[in-house]
Amino acid sequence: MSTDFNFYDMWKDLYSHSSKLFDEKISNEFPSQGMGQILEMNLQFKKMIDESTLKYLEFMNVPSRNDIANISSLIVNVDAKVDDLEERLEERLDNQGDQELFKSELSNLKKDMKNLDNKLNQILTLVKSPEKTK
Repeated sequence: MSTDFNFYDMWKDLYSHSSKLFDEKISNEFPSQGMGQILEMNLQFKKMIDESTLKYLEFMNVPSRNDIANISSLIVNVDAKVDDLEERLEERLDNQGDQELFKSELSNLKKDMKNLDNKLNQILTLVKSPEKTK
């Protein structure tokens, strides 16, 4: 059984019915109540069209606006996490660079201390040697 479902014909029928209803309600004593009913009917029609569009997109395996918005928010979250990881990595590399600098300064300090120790030993030997000669 094949059913042809034409949105244009449905919209055309809705338009004709709503215009008749509009004309009837405007001629009544309470046009605001009629306008409210017309707006409610239009909102129900829009809701039906939105739901059928979502079902169609799902059936055709095409992402909807909500699906794309969800994916974009996930991408933003992943991007923020990658930025955070980059900052942590840079801090760690900076700390390693500081450690390398500290190690080189420490080795230079050790060399200087050895040189000073050697010089001090030479001075002590020179100071002690004149005493022995006397």
